[in-house]
Amino acid sequence: MPDKLAAIVDEFASAPREVVLEMMLEFADAVKPLPASLEGHEGMEQVPECQTPFFLKAVVTPQDQVELYFDCPPEAPTTRAFAGILSEGLEGASTEEVLAVPSDLYQRMGLATAISPLRVRGGTAVLNRLQRQVREATVSRATS
Repeated sequence: MPDKLAAIVDEFASAPREVVLEMMLEFADAVKPLPASLEGHEGMEQVPECQTPFFLKAVVTPQDQVELYFDCPPEAPTTRAFAGILSEGLEGASTEEVLAVPSDLYQRMGLATAISPLRVRGGTAVLNRLQRQVREATVSRATS
């Protein structure tokens, strides 16, 4: 797991339960606007496990870095926070680092006690789909 993401996980895990939601909301603003090429969610994957419309795309660069693109409505701050945590924590990460992120990331952060299981399930689905896209891009690159 990249150092930036590990630091975020540790920060959440050690925070008092009553401030965790407030901390999450700060990450909701970390989601960057989509580039024009992804407007209309062209080429993005929807994550149906999320209660709100959520779209993602992971791109592996020739330098083996992962670029992440997320889109979900501002009216869904918890879901945007998941995207913001991943955006900030995985910015500039290699494919190996992204694939090494544990699937129980949100439980490790202590979020299972602060938000609903349905929201944790949605966040976990986002991570799983992101990692699948990175694996597929890595395999595709290796065979071409």
